[in-house]
Amino acid sequence: MVSASAKKAAAAVAVALTGATLAACGTHVAQTHSTAATPSASPSRPVVATGPASPSPAPSHSATPSAPSAAPSPAAPSSWAASSPSGPGSTSTGSSSGFTVSNALQYATQDRGRSVALTFDDGPDPRWTPKVLALLAQHHAKATFCEIGPNAQRYPYLTKAIAAAGHRLCDHSVHHNERQSSMPLDYNVHEIADAQQEISDAAGPGAKLWYYRAPGGDFKPAIRNIAAQHGLRPIGWSDDSDDWKRPGVAGILQNINRNLHPNSIILMHDGGGDRSQSIAALAKLLDQLDAQGYTYSFPAR
Repeated sequence: MVSASAKKAAAAVAVALTGATLAACGTHVAQTHSTAATPSASPSRPVVATGPASPSPAPSHSATPSAPSAAPSPAAPSSWAASSPSGPGSTSTGSSSGFTVSNALQYATQDRGRSVALTFDDGPDPRWTPKVLALLAQHHAKATFCEIGPNAQRYPYLTKAIAAAGHRLCDHSVHHNERQSSMPLDYNVHEIADAQQEISDAAGPGAKLWYYRAPGGDFKPAIRNIAAQHGLRPIGWSDDSDDWKRPGVAGILQNINRNLHPNSIILMHDGGGDRSQSIAALAKLLDQLDAQGYTYSFPAR
């Protein structure tokens, strides 16, 4: 956890950003298993409320906002800078609470072979997460849920249900700020460490957080290092469903099948807005994966 002064600084920045609502899943930088693609702008997408009320859409925002001039990105401390990787293939590590993990982005499944890793962002959500869990149970499939900290606090029974079903939990920040790396260091620590605590508290004793996924794919070296030092492996994706755009069930499946291959990490959503198309597409996808002989794994640690 961060100091009281750090939290105050983080809170001030968060309020200045968006007030009561902050971004839902944003510009996803599509990655392949072996190489990193060049980021490109994507259409505006809705934001998600993270206050006491249930998540609901708010006015759209630019998918590629410029960094705020009032909060330039600070230089990383020398202990981090010395281990900051230059790209996805780096292998430097960090440790916290007895964990030692790599700060390099992971794009592959732990079981290899003909396996895929299903991942769901922006939940938990009381309407959509139970539907995802029911479909996964029908197919004996496992998945990773990248949760927003306040959503986990608001619906702890869902976070507990995810862990109890044998799925894995992933930290997806406190405020889902896609400009996270442009903020001061204390803010970045707050976004990762406080969300980790919120999700852990919601999941209950014995539950483990395995990964960190940065909002909008904002995986600058300092962010990856903070995650690793808190025992969280940064995970990307190699197959983006783009379900947040709601292109229709056929469109979501087409997006997934365009990049589907053994060891894929598939990105979908169980929160952040109307996910009815995502649920319908997931039902068809699971049937397809079963028929094609795929097994269900997790991102490698």
